[in-house]
Amino acid sequence: MKKILVAEDTESNFLLLSIILRKDYEILRAFNGAEAVEICRAEHPDLILMDIKMPVMDGLEATKVIRTFNEEIVIIALTANAYDSDREKAYLAGCNNYMAKPVMAAKLREMIHSYLG
Repeated sequence: MKKILVAEDTESNFLLLSIILRKDYEILRAFNGAEAVEICRAEHPDLILMDIKMPVMDGLEATKVIRTFNEEIVIIALTANAYDSDREKAYLAGCNNYMAKPVMAAKLREMIHSYLG
């Protein structure tokens, strides 16, 4: 089973993502960007759903760090901000794709499936 790391500090958002994905994927969780980096190093997930606004280290910074040791992993930025400038910042940090919250289940599954098959 493919592993997805969900980097999300808000419990309700994590629960929603977990419910959407847990039938098809093993779900790992990071509460902040620093944890996401460590879990990525240790567990080698197949894909990361990266919240942008998190404590300790934000998602953009975590993405930049992950890209220093893993250029292959798919990272999808999840953010409450849907501005073009935020999307651009996500791509510049190294994200493969971008989705605004609230997340639509069908759209998210389709996006993940396009990367993981």
